[in-house]
Amino acid sequence: MAVLVPFPGGILLLLLPAACLQAGNSGRSNRERPLEVQQPTHLSGVQGDSIEIPFSFYFPWELAKDPQMRILWRWKAFHGEFIYNSSSGFIHEHFKDRLILNWTQPQTSGVLRILGLKEKDQTVYFCRVHLNTKDGIQEWLSTDGTQLTITRAVSTTMQSSSIVTSAVTTAQLEDTEGQKNPSFVNMGAMVGVAVATAVLITPVCVLMIFLWWKKR
Repeated sequence: MAVLVPFPGGILLLLLPAACLQAGNSGRSNRERPLEVQQPTHLSGVQGDSIEIPFSFYFPWELAKDPQMRILWRWKAFHGEFIYNSSSGFIHEHFKDRLILNWTQPQTSGVLRILGLKEKDQTVYFCRVHLNTKDGIQEWLSTDGTQLTITRAVSTTMQSSSIVTSAVTTAQLEDTEGQKNPSFVNMGAMVGVAVATAVLITPVCVLMIFLWWKKR
């Protein structure tokens, strides 16, 4: 690119090195890069299962020779308690043995996995990024975070109870359908008693008649 510079008696044409122009554009481009942490606004999981919260981050600075990148997580509020620190290995007591961060430096994206979801895990989670740049130490986090909703799993005990209740009800219905009319049952019983009585009384009557005849 050429620049026209006026001077007494004429105009001087100067050629600027292309490297200077590229350096200027590069610096402006870096400053225009967004500074943010991206997370899904809402996720839902089932109690007892696991869930993954993906994240990615962007920044305008040039990293230092040793960037010392760290990923931290807060919960419940923007300035809530820390639940995870990638550099120290800190894990909140509530999440003991239940947090796994799938991320390695210098990646700018990763996943936080929560195992064995509990009812109290239902809250908002915020990812925070910390790193060293040529402009100094920088740290920032997601402003909205991820709202995690926990739903209860269907109890197997309740399912078993429902199955047993249904089976008993079906059996009762089948048994009721197989029974005869109570009036017919009672009549049959009465007839049976009468027949049995007649069978027992008849020999006695015959014997009495025989003895009476013999006396005659």
